[in-house]
Amino acid sequence: MGIPLKEKYGKFFTQLTSVSRAASKIDDQNIYQEANPESRIFMDPLLSENLLPGSGLNSIENFKAFYDAVAKQGRHGLILMEHYTNLDLPAIVYFLDHSSEEWQRDFAKRIVAIAGMKLNEENPFVRAFAEGFTRVVIYPTRSLSKAEETAQTEEEKAEEEKKARKINMAAMHAMDDCKKRGQMILVFPSGTRYRPGRPETKKGLREIDSYLRLFDVMILVSVNGNCLRINPDCPNDMIMDLVEQDKLVLTASPVIECKDFRCKILETLPPDDPDPKQKTVDQVMKILQQQHEEVEKTRI
Repeated sequence: MGIPLKEKYGKFFTQLTSVSRAASKIDDQNIYQEANPESRIFMDPLLSENLLPGSGLNSIENFKAFYDAVAKQGRHGLILMEHYTNLDLPAIVYFLDHSSEEWQRDFAKRIVAIAGMKLNEENPFVRAFAEGFTRVVIYPTRSLSKAEETAQTEEEKAEEEKKARKINMAAMHAMDDCKKRGQMILVFPSGTRYRPGRPETKKGLREIDSYLRLFDVMILVSVNGNCLRINPDCPNDMIMDLVEQDKLVLTASPVIECKDFRCKILETLPPDDPDPKQKTVDQVMKILQQQHEEVEKTRI
């Protein structure tokens, strides 16, 4: 059984929150949030102390081909990544940033993650943890649904929907700016961390189809191993996640042409398919799962 994050690294909480400068409330004016390097220095020990030998990037040639497509050819790049833990984003940046290869360090600097408002608004420590990495913040569909369910009046519901539209429109503009700057957008297609025994948390969001239409190339990154696990006793409290040592392997698929990928799937569907967008996302999740299972056979 792992040690709760709050117990093992609570000594850093005060220092971490003292350097935090990210907004505690999200609106359409602050959705692009540049990485805070002062916050990042507290992330490295969490990874370096808990990654077992053999951890790192797998299929490095695929990461390199993707980097070249974006950095050298000027193509718009999308990273779709499995989501098991709040260390998924820190881990890929950590592995790239600690490489002796210049292209890998540059790759790390170009990553911009799409993140939900919860990371900013729920807990000061979680906010400080997240701001070590450049993000575009969105109002997730799941969060809007919950807000609508708890709304006391139709006016409150309409106001929340208006807020979500404004934030997500601003996020789309910010993401477009990122693409023009040669940054790479990283998205977790499930929209939430996978919870064992709850297969619905591994289902891809149909909104991911929109990303496939907006980008030129993508890689699918599977995650094998987990140094920060959801605590079954308090699954909704991120600072109570369990820290464990593990061998963590991140594997990239070959570079995929987004338009071709999407078109090939749509061509196989009948004209009256009720939800073609979901079908494209289902295929993304299928490939990620297959990749994950293949790596797991040899990971330990």
